[in-house]
Amino acid sequence: MDFGFAPEDEAFRVEARAWLDGHAKDAQDRRTWERTLGKAGWIGLGWGEPGYGNRTATLTQQVAWAEEYARSAAPARSGHIGENLLAPTLIAHGTEEQKSRFLPPIAAGDELWCQGYSEPGAGSDLAGVRTRAERAPDGTYRVTGQKIWTSLAHEADWCFVLARTEPDSRRHHGLSLLLVPMDQPGRVEVRPIRQMTGTSDFNEVFFDGAHARVEHVVGGEGAGWKVAMSLLGFERGVSTLAQQVGFAAELGRVVRAAVESGAVGDPVVRERLVRQWAELRVMRWNALRTLGRAGDAGAPSVAKLLWGGWHQRLGELAMQVRGAAAGVGPGAWSPSTPYELDEAQHLFLFSRADTIYGGSDEVQRTIIAERVLGLPREPKGVA
Repeated sequence: MDFGFAPEDEAFRVEARAWLDGHAKDAQDRRTWERTLGKAGWIGLGWGEPGYGNRTATLTQQVAWAEEYARSAAPARSGHIGENLLAPTLIAHGTEEQKSRFLPPIAAGDELWCQGYSEPGAGSDLAGVRTRAERAPDGTYRVTGQKIWTSLAHEADWCFVLARTEPDSRRHHGLSLLLVPMDQPGRVEVRPIRQMTGTSDFNEVFFDGAHARVEHVVGGEGAGWKVAMSLLGFERGVSTLAQQVGFAAELGRVVRAAVESGAVGDPVVRERLVRQWAELRVMRWNALRTLGRAGDAGAPSVAKLLWGGWHQRLGELAMQVRGAAAGVGPGAWSPSTPYELDEAQHLFLFSRADTIYGGSDEVQRTIIAERVLGLPREPKGVA
């Protein structure tokens, strides 16, 4: 399938590749790397609004940048939540003051963000959030509640928090999206969540009367549900194609392991390897087909179902081709040190969560059934 990369897009790709080749190998810590990206104008390519310290790029050029970044040795991004989620939301719903205040530091890589949506009792059912934001005598808000599965909260300077600003409201009514600074000792506490991979990519965040300014409510008080749903619409897009570049690299490692172990001689293993390759190609074509489309309610859910299951099956296949050796770690275990995992073992364990986070498979199927196929809505409990 020809996505239609024009000569100027390929020139952009060459420029991106050359810049990454010249800078990625010297990258230090992730925050410094974000500032390096920002100084060169590589943050905010898809905003569509120049003037905040970012350069702009066409959709095809954004794809080229994302793919080249995924192929490079550059560090994993820690600023993508602010760049790809909050910034487009501010451009769509924020005031001019909010855009002027928050977009330049995001574009410069100076301020990092995390997303305060899910709660222990409101994960897939986001309308059940209980975190509340009450007006204080000085006119600011006091935010109290708990968020969970909060990626990069331990690095973030700010958090956009979905909270109830109407005390007796239920479900999607009475919610607001507030921008809350994380540097509030005693009022904001971050607790890492240890995963079975031994790492801590997610966190619990506790707000105990944390301050938020009235002018930092996005879209106005009570418009939180509308703004939150708009933000989720930005969550998938160009990044899906970059993700698939990483998937292809993982598949390549599994194929090499199958050859080295001799597992490729098993016709069942060969069939699974070919199926993984073919399904990955289909996912790319589907992503290119739907890229840039507006109003396609089912496309993000279909994409999530496709890649979540695919990646999980790849992790299982990585263990199968290794055989009994897959159960042995690369280092010696002791009670005082975390266990070690090699790449294949980490892939297998981490991918167990792929069909849960970002909207479980059950939720994605419900969205497709109700919003695309027009089937009767699933009964909801009363919160």
